[in-house]
Amino acid sequence: MSVEFNEQQKKAVEHKSGPLLIIAGAGTGKTAVVTGRILYLLKKKLAKPSEILALTFMEKAANEMIERIDIEMPLGYEEISISTFHSFCDRILRQEGFFLGMDPNYKLMTEAESYAFFKRNIFKFPLETLRPLNAPAKFVGEILNFYSRLQDEDVGFEEFSKYVKSKKNVLEKEEYVEMKELADTYKVWTELKEKEARMSFGDLIANTLKLFREKPHILKKYRERFKYVLVDEYQDTNYAQNVLVNTLMLGENYEKATLQERKKANITVVGDDDQAIYKFRGAAISNILQFKEVYPDLKRVVLTQNYRSNQEILDCAYGL
Repeated sequence: MSVEFNEQQKKAVEHKSGPLLIIAGAGTGKTAVVTGRILYLLKKKLAKPSEILALTFMEKAANEMIERIDIEMPLGYEEISISTFHSFCDRILRQEGFFLGMDPNYKLMTEAESYAFFKRNIFKFPLETLRPLNAPAKFVGEILNFYSRLQDEDVGFEEFSKYVKSKKNVLEKEEYVEMKELADTYKVWTELKEKEARMSFGDLIANTLKLFREKPHILKKYRERFKYVLVDEYQDTNYAQNVLVNTLMLGENYEKATLQERKKANITVVGDDDQAIYKFRGAAISNILQFKEVYPDLKRVVLTQNYRSNQEILDCAYGL
């Protein structure tokens, strides 16, 4: 490899099998290590290119990995699956979504397009207090943000409806009415998107999880295909993305996996426990802590050498 790794980076890159947690701060070469690990697995013939899945949070990081691997690998090498979570799920749903009755040519909506679509259909939803007569679209943004957070926490409309019903005798009347409206509208909103063949970015994760849960043979297919899974910027993943990763590694009931199954899981995650910048999108720093619980026999490597900033900047940063 053309990159010279320091001692800790080398430990991470050359880890052969089993769960690996890499704690790495900004500027410590996280992406280089993930890329180096992929190349190590390939050159040592521990995995074929098609057996490796690398997931990132940002498109930029995915493209950077692909470029680095293209430089190192010979022309015409078999494709490696390197993408963001959303691109990965989009690819699966367009290929396999018909098993759930989904239109593979669905339209993927941006936040602005979701807002416009909801607003256009606002009188189809069972809203009253949250659709004031003088300004029917007043709460559309807040409602959609609420549903997005529910999806981040892997909560579908069925679970949310059950939760609201269980709180009927606990909540104040006005609050219960609002929650009931939100629950009923969540169901209609989900069904409307399915009918009109539309999805938000949150739907990509939610529907992939639904596909894996309702069609075990599809999950089995992808679990058998990907022998090694690597996740960059793990601190920025939300709960649903974390569930997706663990489901791919250990199956739907991953919490009941045996210790032996957990030991054999070839999963690598890279995260910075001081840098969860997407909390407003549901990012859960607890995913790193939970990773240690799901994979108790993991190998832990900490990267501390910074290649981005000089010592004066680092001293100030550590002081803060």
